[in-house]
Formats: sequence, C-alpha cells, structure tokens
Amino acid sequence: AALPEPGSVGVVVGATLDAATVPDLSTLGGPVLVPGVGAQGGDLGQVMDAGMNQDGGLLINSSRGILYAGTGSDALPAARRAALELQQAMEAAMRVKGVV
Repeated sequence: AALPEPGSVGVVVGATLDAATVPDLSTLGGPVLVPGVGAQGGDLGQVMDAGMNQDGGLLINSSRGILYAGTGSDALPAARRAALELQQAMEAAMRVKGVV
C-alpha cells in the first residue's frame, strides 16, 4: 500500500514524553495534537521548540491547566487568565519563529 500524501495524516504526541522518545515529525506534513501542556507537566517551550514548523503544525491542548486554574467564584476568571496566558505564550513563540 502506498503511503498517505503529506498533510493527510495527523498524529498525537504527548507533551510529557522525553524528547529522546519523540519520533522525527519533520516529514509528516500534517497536524500534531499535543495534549499534556501545563498541569500534566508538559513544557510549552520545549513542545514548541521541538515540533513547530513554518505553518505552526501543532494543536496544543491544556485542558486541566485551564479548567482547574481556580475554584469557587474565581474559577471562571482564573480559567480565562490561564487560557489567555497560554495563548500569549504560544503567540510569542510563533512570532519568534516567524509563523505569525
């Protein structure tokens, strides 16, 4: 069977994997879903350095880090702050790499 066209296949790679165990994704040409940034211990900077390409290429997920950022009456404002901080950190890294 023929290999799929570049860009037609995506993969999931956990942000908590040791960099030595992550396969070379440079020829994938498709999106990489990266769960585990934040509360689960994945480092946003390391993930972006290892996997971001000129098109971005990463779908970074941080559910727990946002959902459980606060409690009680602070839950929603804290979740908003956590999401905004993550978005701003991703944007800054993308600007450095010339993606945006």
